[in-house]
Amino acid sequence: MLTTWVVMPTCLPVVLRRCHTCASDRFRANGKFRVNAHHKLIDAWLLALCVSCGDTTKITILERTNVRSVRPELLDRLHDNDPGLAAELLQDPLVRRRNRIALDWDDAWRLDTGGTDHLDREVIDVSVRFAARIPVRPVRLIADGCGLSRAEVERLLAEGNLVSAVRLSGKLTGDFTFTLKR
Repeated sequence: MLTTWVVMPTCLPVVLRRCHTCASDRFRANGKFRVNAHHKLIDAWLLALCVSCGDTTKITILERTNVRSVRPELLDRLHDNDPGLAAELLQDPLVRRRNRIALDWDDAWRLDTGGTDHLDREVIDVSVRFAARIPVRPVRLIADGCGLSRAEVERLLAEGNLVSAVRLSGKLTGDFTFTLKR
């Protein structure tokens, strides 16, 4: 029987960017936007606060864009400070590349295993689904979901009792499946 686990975000990730005021490199986005119009052109930024000094940085979303080319629902979400939009935009690779930022997902996600009934079975078939593009080590997910240590998961992997179509070392951000034999 296939069990489904879901990796889901619990809050917005920390934005990694150097602060101009202090030596910190961590900013916390709170989902607030600033929108500025210049006649027919519009600028929009996602605001983030430095975790050390509280200084504000602006993450560019729109820059000198014609107002008519922006979807009305996007403008509404920007004006409403939609936290879901902030999460979508932070995960957009184009926004991250344009602003030269990276994301730190530590303590910003959780694993939903749907219960503990799978722990008693001899063979476990699991499908792991990601609700957002969160880079996580599969060994850590399997250890957390099965109540094992990471060393035990590594041992099961080396013995061939943990198999998957994807490489389980390194980090993954996409869905995968695995089978664990105890």
